[in-house]
Amino acid sequence: MTKVLYITAHPHDDKQSYSMAVGKAFIDTYKEVNPSHEIVNIDLYKENIPEIDVDVFSGWGKLQSGKGFEDLSSEEKAKVSRLSELCEQFIAADKYIFVTPLWNFSFPPVLKAYIDSVSVAGKSFKYTEQGPVGLLTDKKALHIQARGGIYSEGPAAEMEMGHRYLNIIMQFFGVPSFEGVFVEGHAAMPDKAQEIKENAIARAKDLASTF
Repeated sequence: MTKVLYITAHPHDDKQSYSMAVGKAFIDTYKEVNPSHEIVNIDLYKENIPEIDVDVFSGWGKLQSGKGFEDLSSEEKAKVSRLSELCEQFIAADKYIFVTPLWNFSFPPVLKAYIDSVSVAGKSFKYTEQGPVGLLTDKKALHIQARGGIYSEGPAAEMEMGHRYLNIIMQFFGVPSFEGVFVEGHAAMPDKAQEIKENAIARAKDLASTF
């Protein structure tokens, strides 16, 4: 069975957030077209996403030195096991849909913590004599992103680092297909905000039928 991770990184719901509204339109349509697929919703604002901190480094170090899991402290056990769980869930999936706003030219920090949890040598990529090689070569991914200004072209294009970062990470993991649906300009052109939102929803629904 095809497994899809629907990963959202926004504190608001689809009634308040443009990206979440477009994301909902996409995933609802996807479910209609693919009723047998398993959809797993991952709300990063509600999930336990450990940051890589001193406990994590200490726990990893103990395990790499040959110590057993029972030798870890309670904090190390909790964080290391949760990071492993997130990584295993990610690499077991077939498709990824990321839903984010553009905040300060990037995305909410909780998504960076999540990406860190799944960026694991031997799992999502491996090191070789020729350099790192991605291991997720049979996956596909999509990024739905709301941008209040215009970043697809013009002087601000080089300042957008959220979608660009995810694109680089997906390439690093070996994911061969990474697409984007953008809702942009609604803050800069409030008189056209509803039209911009509706057009993005239409694009999302079209893509959902073939994704």
